[in-house]
Amino acid sequence: MTSYGVLGVGSIATAIVTGLCDGAAEPPSTMLSPRNAERAAELAARFPSVRVATDNQQVVDRSDVVVVCLLPSHAAEVLAGLQFRADHAVVSAIAGFPVGQLAGLVAPATDIARSIPLPAVATRGSLTPVHPATPAATGLYDRLGGSMEIDDELAFESVSAASGTVAAYFRYLGTIAGWLSGRGVPSAAARRYVADTFAALSGELESPGADFAALAQAHTTPGGLNEQFARHLEAARTYDAVQTGLDAVLARITRR
Repeated sequence: MTSYGVLGVGSIATAIVTGLCDGAAEPPSTMLSPRNAERAAELAARFPSVRVATDNQQVVDRSDVVVVCLLPSHAAEVLAGLQFRADHAVVSAIAGFPVGQLAGLVAPATDIARSIPLPAVATRGSLTPVHPATPAATGLYDRLGGSMEIDDELAFESVSAASGTVAAYFRYLGTIAGWLSGRGVPSAAARRYVADTFAALSGELESPGADFAALAQAHTTPGGLNEQFARHLEAARTYDAVQTGLDAVLARITRR
Protein backbone atom coordinates (compact mmCIF):
# COMPACT_ATOMS: atom_id res chain seq x y z
CA MET A 1 0.00 0.00 0.00
CA THR A 2 1.18 3.51 -0.79
CA SER A 3 2.73 5.37 2.14
CA TYR A 4 2.27 9.12 2.49
CA GLY A 5 4.44 11.81 3.99
CA VAL A 6 2.93 15.22 4.76
CA LEU A 7 5.08 18.34 4.94
CA GLY A 8 3.27 21.07 6.85
CA VAL A 9 0.45 20.16 9.22
CA GLY A 10 -1.99 23.05 8.95
CA SER A 11 -5.74 22.93 8.44
CA ILE A 12 -5.64 21.49 4.91
CA ALA A 13 -3.12 18.80 5.85
CA THR A 14 -5.29 17.94 8.84
CA ALA A 15 -8.30 17.57 6.54
CA ILE A 16 -6.34 15.32 4.17
CA VAL A 17 -5.11 13.05 6.96
CA THR A 18 -8.57 12.89 8.50
CA GLY A 19 -10.11 11.94 5.16
CA LEU A 20 -7.49 9.24 4.59
CA CYS A 21 -7.94 7.68 8.01
CA ASP A 22 -11.28 8.45 9.66
CA GLY A 23 -13.53 5.43 9.20
CA ALA A 24 -11.36 4.04 6.39
CA ALA A 25 -11.20 0.26 6.14
CA GLU A 26 -7.48 0.31 5.30
CA PRO A 27 -5.96 3.67 6.19
CA PRO A 28 -2.53 4.21 4.65
CA SER A 29 0.68 4.65 6.59
CA THR A 30 1.15 8.41 6.98
CA MET A 31 4.16 10.31 8.35
CA LEU A 32 3.71 13.92 9.48
CA SER A 33 6.26 16.68 9.77
CA PRO A 34 6.84 17.78 13.38
CA ARG A 35 6.69 21.57 12.96
CA ASN A 36 3.09 21.98 14.15
CA ALA A 37 3.82 19.61 17.02
CA GLU A 38 0.49 19.86 18.85
CA ARG A 39 -1.67 19.27 15.80
CA ALA A 40 0.56 16.48 14.51
CA ALA A 41 0.48 14.77 17.91
CA GLU A 42 -3.32 14.98 18.01
CA LEU A 43 -3.61 13.28 14.62
CA ALA A 44 -1.14 10.56 15.61
CA ALA A 45 -3.07 9.92 18.82
CA ARG A 46 -6.34 9.72 16.93
CA PHE A 47 -5.25 7.48 14.05
CA PRO A 48 -2.99 4.42 14.59
CA SER A 49 -1.64 4.58 11.02
CA VAL A 50 -0.28 8.11 11.54
CA ARG A 51 3.16 8.86 12.99
CA VAL A 52 5.09 12.05 13.63
CA ALA A 53 8.60 12.30 12.17
CA THR A 54 11.62 13.63 14.00
CA ASP A 55 12.28 16.07 11.14
CA ASN A 56 11.19 16.88 7.59
CA GLN A 57 13.82 14.67 6.00
CA GLN A 58 12.39 11.64 7.78
CA VAL A 59 8.99 12.49 6.29
CA VAL A 60 10.52 12.31 2.83
CA ASP A 61 12.61 9.20 3.55
CA ARG A 62 9.70 7.16 4.92
CA SER A 63 7.13 7.88 2.20
CA ASP A 64 6.30 6.93 -1.39
CA VAL A 65 4.19 10.04 -2.00
CA VAL A 66 5.18 13.37 -0.44
CA VAL A 67 2.19 15.68 0.05
CA VAL A 68 3.41 19.26 0.34
CA CYS A 69 1.10 21.51 2.38
CA LEU A 70 3.60 24.25 3.21
CA LEU A 71 2.84 27.96 3.16
CA PRO A 72 4.00 29.64 -0.06
CA SER A 73 6.31 31.92 1.93
CA HIS A 74 8.14 28.96 3.48
CA ALA A 75 7.93 26.32 0.77
CA ALA A 76 11.03 27.08 -1.29
CA GLU A 77 13.32 27.25 1.75
CA VAL A 78 11.97 24.03 3.27
CA LEU A 79 11.98 22.00 0.05
CA ALA A 80 15.46 23.19 -0.97
CA GLY A 81 16.85 21.72 2.25
CA LEU A 82 15.48 18.21 1.63
CA GLN A 83 16.84 15.27 -0.35
CA PHE A 84 14.26 13.59 -2.58
CA ARG A 85 14.60 10.27 -4.41
CA ALA A 86 14.08 9.78 -8.12
CA ASP A 87 11.23 7.36 -7.37
CA HIS A 88 9.32 9.82 -5.18
CA ALA A 89 5.94 11.15 -6.26
CA VAL A 90 5.21 14.69 -5.10
CA VAL A 91 1.71 16.15 -4.73
CA SER A 92 1.70 19.84 -3.89
CA ALA A 93 -1.06 21.89 -2.30
CA ILE A 94 0.99 25.12 -2.41
CA ALA A 95 -0.83 27.99 -4.09
CA GLY A 96 1.03 29.73 -6.88
CA PHE A 97 3.92 27.26 -7.29
CA PRO A 98 3.97 26.02 -10.92
CA VAL A 99 5.19 22.54 -11.73
CA GLY A 100 8.39 23.91 -13.25
CA GLN A 101 9.31 25.69 -10.02
CA LEU A 102 8.53 22.62 -7.94
CA ALA A 103 10.66 20.47 -10.24
CA GLY A 104 13.75 22.49 -9.41
CA LEU A 105 13.14 22.05 -5.66
CA VAL A 106 12.36 18.31 -5.51
CA ALA A 107 14.82 16.95 -8.09
CA PRO A 108 15.66 14.20 -8.91
CA ALA A 109 11.94 13.42 -8.40
CA THR A 110 10.03 14.11 -11.60
CA ASP A 111 6.57 12.71 -10.75
CA ILE A 112 5.04 16.04 -9.70
CA ALA A 113 1.44 17.25 -9.49
CA ARG A 114 -0.40 20.21 -8.02
CA SER A 115 -3.73 20.16 -6.22
CA ILE A 116 -6.32 22.44 -4.59
CA PRO A 117 -7.81 20.47 -1.69
CA LEU A 118 -10.65 22.02 0.28
CA PRO A 119 -11.58 21.32 3.93
CA ALA A 120 -14.37 18.98 2.76
CA VAL A 121 -11.77 16.31 1.92
CA ALA A 122 -11.92 15.53 5.66
CA THR A 123 -15.32 13.94 5.06
CA ARG A 124 -14.48 12.80 1.52
CA GLY A 125 -17.11 15.27 0.34
CA SER A 126 -15.49 17.26 -2.48
CA LEU A 127 -13.67 16.90 -5.77
CA THR A 128 -10.07 18.11 -5.73
CA PRO A 129 -8.59 19.80 -8.83
CA VAL A 130 -5.26 18.24 -9.86
CA HIS A 131 -2.71 19.24 -12.51
CA PRO A 132 -1.34 17.20 -14.12
CA ALA A 133 -3.44 14.15 -13.31
CA THR A 134 -0.61 11.87 -12.19
CA PRO A 135 -1.47 8.46 -10.72
CA ALA A 136 -0.15 9.62 -7.34
CA ALA A 137 -2.39 12.69 -7.30
CA THR A 138 -5.54 10.96 -8.51
CA GLY A 139 -4.80 7.99 -6.25
CA LEU A 140 -4.67 10.31 -3.24
CA TYR A 141 -7.72 12.39 -4.00
CA ASP A 142 -9.85 9.53 -5.24
CA ARG A 143 -9.62 8.35 -1.63
CA LEU A 144 -10.89 11.77 -0.54
CA GLY A 145 -13.98 12.31 -2.68
CA GLY A 146 -12.61 12.29 -6.22
CA SER A 147 -10.23 14.10 -8.55
CA MET A 148 -11.00 16.92 -10.99
CA GLU A 149 -8.39 16.56 -13.72
CA ILE A 150 -7.21 19.83 -15.30
CA ASP A 151 -4.76 19.69 -18.21
CA ASP A 152 -3.96 23.38 -18.66
CA GLU A 153 -1.94 25.17 -15.96
CA LEU A 154 -3.65 28.55 -16.49
CA ALA A 155 -7.03 26.87 -16.08
CA PHE A 156 -5.70 25.25 -12.89
CA GLU A 157 -4.51 28.63 -11.59
CA SER A 158 -7.96 30.05 -12.35
CA VAL A 159 -9.57 27.36 -10.19
CA SER A 160 -7.07 28.26 -7.47
CA ALA A 161 -8.18 31.90 -7.73
CA ALA A 162 -11.83 30.84 -7.46
CA SER A 163 -11.03 28.96 -4.25
CA GLY A 164 -10.22 32.35 -2.72
CA THR A 165 -13.89 33.33 -2.65
CA VAL A 166 -14.84 31.32 0.45
CA ALA A 167 -14.12 34.02 3.04
CA ALA A 168 -16.17 36.52 1.03
CA TYR A 169 -19.07 34.04 0.93
CA PHE A 170 -19.10 33.75 4.71
CA ARG A 171 -18.83 37.51 5.07
CA TYR A 172 -21.86 37.83 2.79
CA LEU A 173 -23.84 35.50 5.06
CA GLY A 174 -22.56 37.34 8.11
CA THR A 175 -23.71 40.65 6.65
CA ILE A 176 -27.23 39.29 6.21
CA ALA A 177 -27.27 37.90 9.76
CA GLY A 178 -25.92 41.18 11.13
CA TRP A 179 -28.58 43.14 9.27
CA LEU A 180 -31.26 40.96 10.88
CA SER A 181 -29.71 41.42 14.33
CA GLY A 182 -29.78 45.17 13.84
CA ARG A 183 -33.51 44.97 13.31
CA GLY A 184 -34.46 43.12 16.45
CA VAL A 185 -33.78 39.47 15.61
CA PRO A 186 -31.63 37.86 18.36
CA SER A 187 -28.08 37.29 17.05
CA ALA A 188 -28.07 33.52 17.57
CA ALA A 189 -31.43 33.13 15.86
CA ALA A 190 -30.33 35.35 12.97
CA ARG A 191 -27.19 33.30 12.39
CA ARG A 192 -29.15 30.06 12.60
CA TYR A 193 -31.80 31.29 10.15
CA VAL A 194 -29.21 32.39 7.58
CA ALA A 195 -27.15 29.21 7.97
CA ASP A 196 -30.22 26.97 7.63
CA THR A 197 -31.48 28.89 4.61
CA PHE A 198 -28.28 28.50 2.63
CA ALA A 199 -27.53 24.97 3.85
CA ALA A 200 -30.95 23.90 2.55
CA LEU A 201 -30.03 25.24 -0.88
CA SER A 202 -26.89 23.11 -1.10
CA GLY A 203 -28.93 20.07 -2.14
CA GLU A 204 -29.79 21.87 -5.37
CA LEU A 205 -26.09 21.93 -6.27
CA GLU A 206 -25.51 18.17 -6.03
CA SER A 207 -26.22 17.55 -9.71
CA PRO A 208 -22.93 17.45 -11.69
CA GLY A 209 -24.54 19.69 -14.31
CA ALA A 210 -25.99 22.28 -11.94
CA ASP A 211 -27.04 25.34 -13.97
CA PHE A 212 -26.58 28.41 -11.78
CA ALA A 213 -28.54 30.71 -14.09
CA ALA A 214 -31.46 28.28 -14.14
CA LEU A 215 -31.38 27.96 -10.35
CA ALA A 216 -31.39 31.74 -9.97
CA GLN A 217 -34.37 31.96 -12.31
CA ALA A 218 -36.18 29.22 -10.40
CA HIS A 219 -35.88 31.28 -7.22
CA THR A 220 -37.01 34.50 -8.88
CA THR A 221 -40.65 35.52 -8.94
CA PRO A 222 -41.35 38.40 -11.37
CA GLY A 223 -41.77 41.49 -9.26
CA GLY A 224 -40.76 39.54 -6.14
CA LEU A 225 -38.21 40.11 -3.41
CA ASN A 226 -35.44 37.97 -4.88
CA GLU A 227 -35.71 39.80 -8.17
CA GLN A 228 -35.53 43.18 -6.43
CA PHE A 229 -32.46 42.26 -4.39
CA ALA A 230 -30.62 40.70 -7.36
CA ARG A 231 -31.29 43.79 -9.46
CA HIS A 232 -29.95 46.00 -6.68
CA LEU A 233 -26.67 44.05 -6.61
CA GLU A 234 -26.47 44.17 -10.39
CA ALA A 235 -27.00 47.95 -10.41
CA ALA A 236 -24.24 48.27 -7.80
CA ARG A 237 -22.00 46.27 -10.18
CA THR A 238 -21.47 43.63 -7.50
CA TYR A 239 -21.19 40.82 -10.03
CA ASP A 240 -18.67 42.83 -12.06
CA ALA A 241 -16.66 43.31 -8.86
CA VAL A 242 -16.59 39.54 -8.37
CA GLN A 243 -15.04 39.11 -11.81
CA THR A 244 -12.48 41.88 -11.37
CA GLY A 245 -11.61 40.54 -7.93
CA LEU A 246 -10.97 37.10 -9.39
CA ASP A 247 -8.84 38.68 -12.13
CA ALA A 248 -6.76 40.38 -9.44
CA VAL A 249 -6.29 37.16 -7.46
CA LEU A 250 -5.29 35.28 -10.61
CA ALA A 251 -2.79 38.00 -11.50
CA ARG A 252 -1.24 37.68 -8.05
CA ILE A 253 -0.96 33.90 -8.37
CA THR A 254 0.59 33.96 -11.83
CA ARG A 255 3.14 36.65 -10.85
CA ARG A 256 4.83 34.37 -8.30
